[in-house]
Amino acid sequence: MRIAYLECFSGMSGDMFLGALVDVGVPLKILEDTVEALDVGARLAVSRVTRSGISATKVDVYVGDEKDLPREEYWARKSEDAASERGHSGLKHEHGHPHEHHDHPQHHDHPHKTEASGTVGLSQPSHSRGLLEIRAIIGEAPISETSRKTAIAMFEALGAAEAKIHKLPIEQVHFHEVGAIDAMVDIVCAAVGAEALGVDEIISSPLNVGGGSVQCAHGTFPVPAPATVELLKGAPVYSSGVQAELVTPTGAAIVSTLATRFAPFPEMTIEKSGYGAGSGDFSGLPNVVRLTIGHAASVRTAKTHDEMITVLEASLDDLNPQVFGYVMDRLLEKGALDAFGMPLQMKKNRPGTLLTVLCKSEIADELTQLIFAETTTLGIRRRQEMRQTLARRWERVQTEWGEVRIKIASMNGTVTNCAPEYEDCRQIAAKHNVPLKTVMQEAARQYLGKEGKH
Repeated sequence: MRIAYLECFSGMSGDMFLGALVDVGVPLKILEDTVEALDVGARLAVSRVTRSGISATKVDVYVGDEKDLPREEYWARKSEDAASERGHSGLKHEHGHPHEHHDHPQHHDHPHKTEASGTVGLSQPSHSRGLLEIRAIIGEAPISETSRKTAIAMFEALGAAEAKIHKLPIEQVHFHEVGAIDAMVDIVCAAVGAEALGVDEIISSPLNVGGGSVQCAHGTFPVPAPATVELLKGAPVYSSGVQAELVTPTGAAIVSTLATRFAPFPEMTIEKSGYGAGSGDFSGLPNVVRLTIGHAASVRTAKTHDEMITVLEASLDDLNPQVFGYVMDRLLEKGALDAFGMPLQMKKNRPGTLLTVLCKSEIADELTQLIFAETTTLGIRRRQEMRQTLARRWERVQTEWGEVRIKIASMNGTVTNCAPEYEDCRQIAAKHNVPLKTVMQEAARQYLGKEGKH
């Protein structure tokens, strides 16, 4: 079983992760082609730097000729611009923005780099992008379906964190034009690069979040910033005492989406490692993230992934079956991990259905409201349970009618199950008027034949 271990001893940001990907061997051209595919006017600049004696790869994102600045430099320049503007006009602008192209409505960044975060307010600011537009841009990019879904999941996590903090619908969270492009590049390249690693699992260390306070458009906040705290729910974090913001929201979104678990350095046979640099250079703490690739050395490192999930249950005895099917679809669309029904014999000998929903804890309240709104239940039971899952990945096979994804589950480095993706097979069957079972059998045969050649 091939694994990757991400060490966040100096925090985590988007540019650090991209630097580590390039340093560990992901071809730079893959990331450059990804940026070009997004078609948002951005480009990458790669350099070799030293951080506390460690040589590392630095990746910067340019939008036109503009590069996002470290937070301290950004706010210092903003103050200078404001002072200059007042000097020229003779007027005081209490809440003005001297240069709109530098107006990042809300930053949550640190000496690594400045990154996008949502604005707050019911009106959409100028030069901003909403989540729906960003999702559409990523959805239309010519990248793999796996990378596309991963990238969208990261951006949705980022938007959901801001929406919850400011009590806004997620559709009303907007990202500044330059910051949104920078975050899109970081996130989509992270998704594509992670897939290019060709590993079965990415494991992360606990995260050093830093300390002190950080200035944002809405004021001064303690480190870690509110969005980062929200994104890192369930992840082990600590502070080494460094008075700087070491984990950005974009970095938190990347690691919380890609990492299957958080653990100490696993027992493994090391193949290679790489370092990705942040912008700052701290005394006594290398401002880098390390990515190590290798093979799990024993059964102990290839155990199942454990996670706490929320289980919602409701007993229904007077709900139209057609409505039940609709509710199941809505729950899955809203992010439920699974939803299913089981027959019950209820009081007064009435037949009923037990609705069971598995979900991440952070969306349990939203799904609870949906169940109350869409069904006839008067009460919902909730509990926390430990879920164990096998490592899984996707591969693609080519049938005579088109491409089909194969979901592969493995344990201890051994494939335990493989299954053609139903939606791919269904679409092919309908398009070519071929029996669905024939398409599924052919996709499985192609995969097994491909494996037999290795």
